[in-house]
Amino acid sequence: MRGEVLPTYFDYNATTPLLPEVVEAMLPYLGEHFGNPSSGHVFGRRARYAVENARDQVASLLGAEPEEIVFTSGGTEANNLAILGAAEMFRHKKHLVTSVIEHPATAEPCRWLQQRGWQVSWLPVDETGRISVHDVAGALVEGAALVTVMHANNETGTIQPIASAARAAHAVEALFQPTRHNRWAR
Repeated sequence: MRGEVLPTYFDYNATTPLLPEVVEAMLPYLGEHFGNPSSGHVFGRRARYAVENARDQVASLLGAEPEEIVFTSGGTEANNLAILGAAEMFRHKKHLVTSVIEHPATAEPCRWLQQRGWQVSWLPVDETGRISVHDVAGALVEGAALVTVMHANNETGTIQPIASAARAAHAVEALFQPTRHNRWAR
């Protein structure tokens, strides 16, 4: 319509459009090569090769081993896998640290663990929405399995002091998961 002002999108931290090269690389697997990568037939083997090739590429980009790369359907699944996986790995500690402003994809698995006997330290935030590294260190005095904090808030733009929080977690041998990146630091 004439004179209509189009909105400007500012939520790239939450969702971004695909780059044209990504669309081009994916198109064959959205139409022609659509096989189930777990199937033994030729269509499945082609899809499995593509998945393993992508895993190798991501591992190379991150300086990781291919077996360390796990693909998920999205952020919620990745956060659940990371948080509940860490809880299983360190179930003898039964303590985790997070913040009061976490996305439900992080807060809900934390609440689920809390209902099952885990101690969850819910860190407050200041007027800018940032956690205090002093609060992180204080919550870790008793030891913890995991510290999980949103790296950058997609609604406010607040960036958390994750490097300092990670150092505090590492000092007590806890895992640190900056959500939105989903790469473990230990």
